[in-house]
Amino acid sequence: MLYTAKSKKVTISADTFGAELHSIKAGKTEYLWQCGESWKRYAPILFPFVCNTSTKKYKSGGVEYTMPTNHGFARDSEFTLVETTENSIEFSLESNKKTIEIYPYSFRLTVKYEVCENTVKVINIVENTDEKSMYFYLGSHPAFNCPLDENTSFDDYKIVYQKPETIIQTLPDGKERTILDNSDSFGLTRELFDYDVILKDKPNSKSITLCSDKTSRKVTVNFPDSDCIAVWSPSGDNNASFVCLEAWTSVPIYFDDEVEDIELKPHAIKLASGSKYTYSYEIVVE
Repeated sequence: MLYTAKSKKVTISADTFGAELHSIKAGKTEYLWQCGESWKRYAPILFPFVCNTSTKKYKSGGVEYTMPTNHGFARDSEFTLVETTENSIEFSLESNKKTIEIYPYSFRLTVKYEVCENTVKVINIVENTDEKSMYFYLGSHPAFNCPLDENTSFDDYKIVYQKPETIIQTLPDGKERTILDNSDSFGLTRELFDYDVILKDKPNSKSITLCSDKTSRKVTVNFPDSDCIAVWSPSGDNNASFVCLEAWTSVPIYFDDEVEDIELKPHAIKLASGSKYTYSYEIVVE
């Protein structure tokens, strides 16, 4: 079920299914991709995995489990509405028999959206309700319309990092290509995503912007709590008029494929029994 919240400048909607944002609208401008044929999502929540292992299998407590889908199960789960106010929406998801079969931890995941002026703050709280420590990855996957202005095209846009970054992408043949060399921006092309997602581990930046010199409309994602930021759009699909700016707690789980046990995976978050972990980011639209 959809719920709405708003400020004087922005109106958002979010669904109990997946606790997923469906709209970020300022005036007549929709900033969020509207779940088209090219990608049938809006802004899924990635939990308890970001991406998946190469085999979809992992171990916990020495027992092998299978995570059947990419990015975990939160994005395909029905959340409970906790509270809605004029400028906020809050959902929660608790572990159940179905989740325990593929992820052997008891937890509560709370997702809250707060709207203030032209900013949407997204707050994720993981609570360990188990008697043992739990391990997880967590991230965002919002897709923003590109172009944002009908007088512009996809190739008119660029990605701008808050600070200079160096991004080197490893190709399937083992060779490398340089996306950024101590620079703060790159232009968008369809070919740019021929080798999937462009990610930066431990970035110098704490924000990233989708913008164009041909329009004042832009989107900035502030990610103070993230150790990895990813940029993605489908390659070779001119109908995929969106770009995802994805803030993750760390690099995806397949980076840890050499380790089977989730307790030993170097990038997994360990949360003690009874503890809470808060992960937030902001979407600023102009």
